Amino acid sequence: MADVLTLESPDHYWMRRALRLAEQAGREGEVPVGALLVRHGQLIAEGWNRPIINSDPSAHAEMQALRAAGQALANYRLIDTTLYVTLEPCTMCAGAIIHARVARVVFGAYDPKGGAAGSRFSVLNSGQYNHRAELLGGVLEQECAMLLTDFFRQRRK
Repeated sequence: MADVLTLESPDHYWMRRALRLAEQAGREGEVPVGALLVRHGQLIAEGWNRPIINSDPSAHAEMQALRAAGQALANYRLIDTTLYVTLEPCTMCAGAIIHARVARVVFGAYDPKGGAAGSRFSVLNSGQYNHRAELLGGVLEQECAMLLTDFFRQRRK
């Protein structure tokens, strides 16, 4: 009899890993967002929010993962990669994703206040740039959103 394999999709698997990175950000007192970059089923780099710790407004999870991937691959062009992030990217991160030529972006929670993957702005799939990323939103959306909701609820106490 064959072994029973998990029925979880690769997108769910990687998003669960991104959620663990988001939890790390939360433990550090940062907004809990995690991101990782995958190419051909292999983890290239990961990151989590660190703007407070790094005193750097650009230290979003996506930026951390993109920087680490560039270093790991010795190339700023991250061709054939998928970025997994627990929150819809903002315009800053979307710009970096476009410049890095990330092929695909998979995100968890939508960000109606500042999301640049369709919620507020449509930067990642705009025809006005020389690159468009394939988008998939709402992967493990409830888990990703709950992590953020719980974090901000605790901060308000």
